[in-house]
Amino acid sequence: MDFSTLRTLIRRYCVGEEDWVDSRTIYIGHKQPPPGTEAFIQQRFPDNRIVSSKYTFWNFIPKNMFEQFRRVANFYFLIIFLVQLIIDTPTSPITSGLPLFFVITVTAIKQGYEDWLRHKADNAVNQCPVHVVQHGKVVRKQSRKIRVGDIVCVKENESFPCDLILLSSSRDEGTCYVTTASLDGESSHKTYFAVQDTKAYNTEKEVDSIHATIECEQPQPDLYKSVHFFFPLAVAIYTGMETKMALNYQSKSQKRSAVEKSMNAYLVVYLCILISKALINTVLKYVWQADPNRDEPWYNQRTETERQRHLIRAFTDFLAFMVLFNYIIPVSMYVTVEMQKFLGSYFIMWDDEMLDEELGERAVVNTSDLNEELGQVEYVFTDKTGTLTENNMEFIECCVDGHVYVPHAICNGQVNPCSSSTSTAKSLFSVVGGPTQEHEELFFRALCLCHTVQVKEEETVDGIKHGIHQGKSTSFYISSSPDEVALVEGMKRWSPADTHRDIMPVTIRWFELLEVLTFDSVRRRMSVIVRASTGELFLFCKGADSSIFPRIISGKVDQEGLRTLCVAYRPLSPEQYEEVCHLLSGAKLALQDRDKRLAEAYELIEKDLILLGATAVEDRLQEKAADTIESLHKAGMKVWVLTGDKMETAAATCYASKLFRRNTQILELTTKRTEEQSLHDVLFDLTDYADYGLIIDGATLSAVLRPGQEDSNSGSYKEIFLEICRNCSAVLCCRMAPLQKAQIVKLIKASKEHPITLAVGDGANDVSMILEAHVGIGIMGKEGRQAARNSDYAIPKFKHLKKMLLVHGHYYYIRISELVQYFFYKNVCFIFPQFLYQFFCGFSQQPLYDTAYLTLYNISFTSLPILLYSLIEQHINMDILKKDPSLYKDIAKNSLLRWPIFIYWTILGVYDAIVMFFGAYFLFDNTTFTSNGQMFGNWTFGTLVFTVLVFTVTFKLALDTHYWTWINHFVIWGSLIFFVVFSLLWGGIIWPFLNYQRMYYVFMQMLSSGPAWLSIILLITAGLLPDVVKKVIWRALWPTTTERIQVGAATLNI
Repeated sequence: MDFSTLRTLIRRYCVGEEDWVDSRTIYIGHKQPPPGTEAFIQQRFPDNRIVSSKYTFWNFIPKNMFEQFRRVANFYFLIIFLVQLIIDTPTSPITSGLPLFFVITVTAIKQGYEDWLRHKADNAVNQCPVHVVQHGKVVRKQSRKIRVGDIVCVKENESFPCDLILLSSSRDEGTCYVTTASLDGESSHKTYFAVQDTKAYNTEKEVDSIHATIECEQPQPDLYKSVHFFFPLAVAIYTGMETKMALNYQSKSQKRSAVEKSMNAYLVVYLCILISKALINTVLKYVWQADPNRDEPWYNQRTETERQRHLIRAFTDFLAFMVLFNYIIPVSMYVTVEMQKFLGSYFIMWDDEMLDEELGERAVVNTSDLNEELGQVEYVFTDKTGTLTENNMEFIECCVDGHVYVPHAICNGQVNPCSSSTSTAKSLFSVVGGPTQEHEELFFRALCLCHTVQVKEEETVDGIKHGIHQGKSTSFYISSSPDEVALVEGMKRWSPADTHRDIMPVTIRWFELLEVLTFDSVRRRMSVIVRASTGELFLFCKGADSSIFPRIISGKVDQEGLRTLCVAYRPLSPEQYEEVCHLLSGAKLALQDRDKRLAEAYELIEKDLILLGATAVEDRLQEKAADTIESLHKAGMKVWVLTGDKMETAAATCYASKLFRRNTQILELTTKRTEEQSLHDVLFDLTDYADYGLIIDGATLSAVLRPGQEDSNSGSYKEIFLEICRNCSAVLCCRMAPLQKAQIVKLIKASKEHPITLAVGDGANDVSMILEAHVGIGIMGKEGRQAARNSDYAIPKFKHLKKMLLVHGHYYYIRISELVQYFFYKNVCFIFPQFLYQFFCGFSQQPLYDTAYLTLYNISFTSLPILLYSLIEQHINMDILKKDPSLYKDIAKNSLLRWPIFIYWTILGVYDAIVMFFGAYFLFDNTTFTSNGQMFGNWTFGTLVFTVLVFTVTFKLALDTHYWTWINHFVIWGSLIFFVVFSLLWGGIIWPFLNYQRMYYVFMQMLSSGPAWLSIILLITAGLLPDVVKKVIWRALWPTTTERIQVGAATLNI
């Protein structure tokens, strides 16, 4: 239930806020309004305490218990435990209560520890010291004590403790450079301006003397910002859980792996088997008792009233049998799986091969619930910029009026000596001639003016010092976009005198920056309005070609295969500028729909542009990105590239990364082609091809996915598109909006094959597809940490995806598949003899095993070996897995948890149970005598069956183990020794005070018999033999690629 909604309603209607408005009034410095002003009831605001924890000291137990008993398995065992307490059942309530208590306790400790870490992190934030202006002085207080209206002083490199409005800065123009690193790790700097009316108040006393109110909107989710320059003074407007950081956090939807779905399906099957067993035994009990000679003995005759209550007695007998057989449902499997996932995730984080030394970053596991899903991926959806490429922009060339300039190539502010030289540029100019001087000068002026680049001295970002040259501090450029840094640095380093002085004479002119129309991912462009020293007004606009071209009235440019930014301009008259100022001021001051009104204003301003030219930058491919994509293809995965870049740029990257081969037939499903042919005809033409590469753009995809786009002859376009994609070896989707990326992933997820999808990206625009995919992986790139924070796993570089899938994913799936199948197998072996025993005890609900054995079988005797197996088993050396990606195909499509394999494990469990029970029964039918002539009793018989059971299931796991270490030996043989020692202890041999009456000396009596020793050895051998024979035959006749390699490795070791 969302209690925030309830709190909001109570606040509105019970605290005098019936006239609710979407704004708030804040008194700066908590100064009361002057007398005579309109009466105003001060709103109540929360304190600045951040709470990310789930529990408190008082609600931990009830809340955690409620959450745990929402799980079906836990709730089922709670019901069984309560039944054992209420009615007369054949087993003690301890047999169900203790395992349930163990599972609940372990889970509660794990969740309590994780919440304690959250409390610890909250306290670190809430107790952080901040500086506040009070009575004209700066005082220090804890962050949690800040109130709305406090004037906060933030120093250089400090984080904002809450959401603030900038009143003034130490800079004369009242600017402040801000990053969003505290929220998403993006280290790009943005410029923010102080309020015009207060930017002149620079000292604490001056600011404290301000008598003013702030009218602002109610809290909305946005970015949490931190200051990195100068000393601003600001007023707190949103605090605590109303800050943009707190509101920006959204809990991700729970993702369930294919293994978990298989577990739940198997659980339903075993629940049906349990009910069937209980029903069969209940019916047979009354059939047995229908014979008067087999009714209750004379000393325990039922009363007449009891004889008439058939239904109630039959129901209680049914429940008693349910309790007797309930151990077939492995409740401890869930806690073992949870521990395996939690502990196993550390192997990813500890992997030194997935450490990036430059960044000092390791792989991060944000959720361990999907480890095994890494071994089941069929489709990989990847972003291009910053994911496949380095996001290091190299300034290659620029084009003005169709004439190309090739200056020294600039890569993120550094000259690339291997790039084209000035002489090349001169030769180009001499061949093609030059553009008009006016356009040339305007083009380069636009590049120098239309940007948000700032100058910064030495600083340290992520432990790396910037602005150091030959040991001395120098200034350098910073920006929210690496493209802008490359272009501005290029303009600084490129001297017109070195290229073609007579074309563009050097002229120094001064410009006044009037307005900045900031870049956003929807418009895909930014603009500035400047006034020249001559008084002329210009609007310079820079953006993606798809964003600029629809707004130009003249000019053209042709740039192929590179990342292109087009540059345009528009002269403004004073009247037009006044109109622009009116539009912008109205939008900026709006309290409601501000972003929408700003976007509308930008649309009206950025029109009737004249195209000047274009810049071309190139993004280098990441190290080993091509090798990673090639390995993923060999592993049977289909790789799709989803990018917002234009087709030519994206296609060039796809060829470089080996997504497309030179001989790959490329088919285009683009706007250009659909303009020549109808979409219907293009789709049906493409269905005739197989094994090709497909390129589709965002506009065409929208047409394909448009609801109701049906044709009476062809059916849905969506289905045709899916059929085309199934035949593709690779797909490139260009000009994609973030929402379209998620739509593509959702489309493939929902197709009839229901493939497992993985999405990988590095920027905030990739978050939607990362959340949509079965597995989301974030790259710790230069576009911030938004993707890494919202992902299931985060890796430093794209190349690490290879080992994560082909090695870690492979191992995780193999391990957990064996764990799940083994748990069901050993519980069938455990309970089926109990079912058979009822046929020999008159269906009296007599247990075959002692209470201690029933309780500790899953908790102690057989739990640690399979847990350790599921953590460290390596059926193939990891170097082989990396060298031969095709091995990934052996585990594809949940192959180890399919129904035939599940049935085989179940039949194997039933077979072993029959061998154990009837083997012991027939071997000691007439010769069950010890050396002193005493006969074995029922507890000795049950102990014999249980001993064979524990040794058989443990040896079965040992036979399946390929990777032996001293830990395996210690745990496997140690668990068997523990069972023997416990049995001697429980029987009063080692510890006489534990002379439990019915088990006293039973285990020792069994071991004193030679036939018992012989039967144990024979029955263990008979139980394991069929599985061994089956494996030998299967490996000889129908070996998998994995089994061939295992045989080869074993031969080499010999």
